[in-house]
Amino acid sequence: MMRFQETIALVTGAGSGIGKATAARLASEGAKVILVGRTKAKLEETANEINQINKIPRAEIFAADVTDSEDVRELADYVNEQFGDLHILVNNAGGSTNSSILGMTENEWDYVIDVNLKSIFLVSQALGKIMTEGAKRENRDRAIVNVASLSAHQAGAEIPHYSAAKAGVINFTRSLALELSSYGIRVNSVSPGFAETALIEQGLQNDKFVRAIQRNTALQRVGRPEEIANVIVFAASSEASYMTGSDLLVDGGWLIK
Repeated sequence: MMRFQETIALVTGAGSGIGKATAARLASEGAKVILVGRTKAKLEETANEINQINKIPRAEIFAADVTDSEDVRELADYVNEQFGDLHILVNNAGGSTNSSILGMTENEWDYVIDVNLKSIFLVSQALGKIMTEGAKRENRDRAIVNVASLSAHQAGAEIPHYSAAKAGVINFTRSLALELSSYGIRVNSVSPGFAETALIEQGLQNDKFVRAIQRNTALQRVGRPEEIANVIVFAASSEASYMTGSDLLVDGGWLIK
């Protein structure tokens, strides 16, 4: 299936995990994908893997800190100059620290809010302008997908800043969906549960942590990045053409236990 022929897509946090899997899936279905992240070496590795698999160059990189407004402006200039349009935006960049509310520093709070929520505002604002201009010129499917989290639906111990930020992502998604609906641009979010990513990498080395996930998840296992990417790519595709302002929970059945 080649759902994204002649499509320009951009994925933040594309150097590893869910972002990497999403970029690879989009490219495998014909999209030209711009990989964005802080670490150039990881982006280059991902781009090389994607381009080797597809036999033709379908991935390009742009190293940027998406919490920095100047970096985001330069990213938008690059997209506009090199491509002149953008059809799919996946806001996947994120991260967290562990801390209680009473013990948290202001810097910890700011970092987690910035990387998970402020980044989505900055990138959506800058690249959304390119998408709306493109929509005025050409009537075709366009979509933004923001990566939220299970933690937006269920508060977690030691991650109050992360839970707050991801809950903000869902409501920001709804507001953006309303604002961009007149341009025919759909905006949805995806909320992954526990998946094999850097965020819980250390925990996955702990048998007690893994058993707790198995015990409390209906499917009794941790998810794979590719499984989350499948849902993100669905939300970005024309198969989801009548869906906007929605959040798709992909948690293996954690919340129904």
